[in-house]
Amino acid sequence: MPATPPPALDAPAPVAEVVVLAARAPASPDLAAYALVKLDAGKLEASDRIDAALTSVPGVSLFRRTSSLGANPTTQGVSVRAIAGTGAGRALVTLDGVPQNDPFGGWVIWSALPTGAIGQAEIVRGAGAARDGPAALTGMIALSRTDDDRASVSLAGQGDRAVFAQKGAAALGGRISLDLQQEESDGWVPVRLGRGAADHPLSLSASSASLRYDAQAGALYVAARLSGFDERRGAGVLLAQSRERGGQGSLTVGTSPLQEGFGWRAQGWLTASNLYNTSAAVAVGRASATPANRQYDTPATGLGLSVEGQWIGGPTTVRSGVDFRAASGESREQFRYLAGAFTRNRIAGGDAQTLGLFTEGATTLAGWTLNGAVRVDDWRNTGAHRLETNAATGAQTLNLAAPDREGAAPTARLGVQRALTEGVTARALIYTGFRPPTLNELHRPFRVGNDVTEANPLLKPERLSGAEAGLNGQLATARWTVTAFVNRLADAVTNVTVASGPITDSVAGLIPVGGTLRQRRNVDAVNATGLEASAAIALTPRLTLDLAASLTRARVAGGSGARALTGLRPAGTPDAAATASLVYRPILSLDLVAELSQEGRRFDDDQNLRALRAAMTGALSATWRWRPGVAVFVAGEGLGQRVQTARDASGVFSYGPPPTLRIGLKLGL
Repeated sequence: MPATPPPALDAPAPVAEVVVLAARAPASPDLAAYALVKLDAGKLEASDRIDAALTSVPGVSLFRRTSSLGANPTTQGVSVRAIAGTGAGRALVTLDGVPQNDPFGGWVIWSALPTGAIGQAEIVRGAGAARDGPAALTGMIALSRTDDDRASVSLAGQGDRAVFAQKGAAALGGRISLDLQQEESDGWVPVRLGRGAADHPLSLSASSASLRYDAQAGALYVAARLSGFDERRGAGVLLAQSRERGGQGSLTVGTSPLQEGFGWRAQGWLTASNLYNTSAAVAVGRASATPANRQYDTPATGLGLSVEGQWIGGPTTVRSGVDFRAASGESREQFRYLAGAFTRNRIAGGDAQTLGLFTEGATTLAGWTLNGAVRVDDWRNTGAHRLETNAATGAQTLNLAAPDREGAAPTARLGVQRALTEGVTARALIYTGFRPPTLNELHRPFRVGNDVTEANPLLKPERLSGAEAGLNGQLATARWTVTAFVNRLADAVTNVTVASGPITDSVAGLIPVGGTLRQRRNVDAVNATGLEASAAIALTPRLTLDLAASLTRARVAGGSGARALTGLRPAGTPDAAATASLVYRPILSLDLVAELSQEGRRFDDDQNLRALRAAMTGALSATWRWRPGVAVFVAGEGLGQRVQTARDASGVFSYGPPPTLRIGLKLGL
C-alpha cells in the first residue's frame, strides 16, 4: 500500500486535518475483530486514480489487471479478497454511506470518484456487514469525502492530462462545496505481438461534477449531494468503444454526533446510469474487425432507503435498522452483423429488490470486546424479459421470460477481540453473507472479440461463510497485523465454458473459429484459504517502510453443473500479491517515494488454459512543497515489465500501459 510520509523534522506540532464525516454514522466497536485497513488522504493522493490507490492493498483487485485508466466499465467490479474474480465485483463501495456500485452491473465507475475529493478510505475484509447490506460479500470499501479546498493539474505519457478543483463556501446556514474533474488519455494499444490494423488504443475522456451541502443545527445534521459523470472510452479494437453516463442524488439526516444515549440516522439515494457499448469480431491475423454487437441503450435506476437507530450506554453499543434497495434496467442492443448491417435487435432486462432488517452490537467486558450482528433479507427478481426481433421485418426470433423468484436470506456474524499483552491484540470472527446476482448477470449477454458469454435469468444468490483470526501489534516504531481466513463461496456465479467455435447455438447464434461460448452459471462453491500480513515501520525519523502481502488458495468445486472446473482456480484470481513502499524525507519540503508491487499468476478463463504470467511493477516519485499550499510532483509509473491483462482464445495477449512519466501541480485553495 502507499507509504505514509515520515513526520516533518523540526516542524511545529501538526494541526489535525478536518474531514467532514457527518453523513456517515460513526463506526461502532463491532468492527474491532475485522481485518481493517485505513488509507488517509496522503496515501490516496499518492496514486492518480482512486482504484489504483485501493488495489495497492494486497487482495483488493478489479476483475482485470488494467486500472480504470484503460478498463471497460463492465470489468471494473472490485473484490476485497482474492476468492474469485467477477466483473460485477463482490464488494460494496460507499461514499459517505451511499452505495456507488452501478445499479445494472454492480461495477464502479471510478472516474466519477476523483481522488482529490476523497479524504479517507476504510477497507473492511470479510462478509457479514449487517448495516451495509448484501452487496458486501467479500467486504466493503467505505470512502469519506473531504471538504478541503484544493486543485491539481497533471500531465503524463500517452497524452494523459487531468485537472481537478474543489471549492466550498458558507451558505444557507451550512456549507456548499463543488468539485469538478476532467481527464483525457490518448491511451495505448494493448496488443503488442501479432498486432494488426484491428488494434486501436485504449483511450479515455471523462468528466465528473459534484455539488454538496452540509448543515448542522444543534444535534441535527443534514447532508445532501448531487453528482454526475460522463465517460467515453476506446476499447482497444477497431469499432469497439463505450460511453457511460449517470448521476446520483442523496439526502442524509440524523443526530450528530451519536453520543451517550439514543441517536438516529435516515438516508435515501437515487442513482441513474446508461451504458453505450460496442464490440467487434476480429479477423484471423487481426487485419480487420467487423461489428459484433451495439449496445446502444442501457437505462438503469437504483433506489435506496435506510433508517437506523443507535443506543450507546457505557461500553455497549447497539444499532438496529431497516433498508430497502431496488434496481431496474434493461439492455437494448443490435447484434448478428451480416452483409454490412445488424440483422437482429434485443431487449433484455428486469427488476430486483431487497428488503433487509438488521441488529448489531458490541460491548467490552472484563478486557474482552464482543460483537455480533444478525440480518435477514427478503430478495426478489421480477419482470425478467428477453425479446429478439428481425431488424428488417420486426418478426420475433426469440422471446424468453423467466418466472418471478423470491427468497429469504439470513446472515450473521460473531466476533471477539482481546489484548494479550501490551501492544498485542488477538481477534477472531465468524460470519455469513449473501449477494443477489446483478441485472447484468441475469439478463445481458456480452461479447469480447470472438468470445460470447450468455446471461442466465435463473441464477441463484451467492452465499459466503467464513472464519478468520488475527493478531495486531505495535512494537517501538513498528505496527503490524496478520490474518488467516477460511471462506466458502457457495453457488458462486461463474462464466462457464459451454463450447468452442465454430458452432451455431440456438440462443447465442454463430460462434466463429477461435471463439468460445460461455454462460453465467452457479457452480457448487469456491473454497478459499488465505493469509494476509502488513507492517509499517519507521526506520528513522526521515525514513518509513510499509510492507503488505496476501496469499490465497482458491479452488472451484464445480458440482454437477460444471464438473470440469473442479479443482481449478477461479478466473481472474491471483494466488499471491505483495507491495512495498519506502518514503524518504531528506528535508522538510521534499518527499521521495519508491514503490514495488508483485502479483502472482492468474488465469483469464475458467478452464485455466489462458494463463497470465506473474507481474512485478514499480514506481518512483518526488513531491516538493516549495511554498505553503503549493506542491509540484514528478513520478515514473509502471516501471518494470509490461503487465499481461488479457488473453484470447487464439493466444493473443493484451498488456497494461507502458512506463509513464507524470508531472503535476497541487494547490491548496
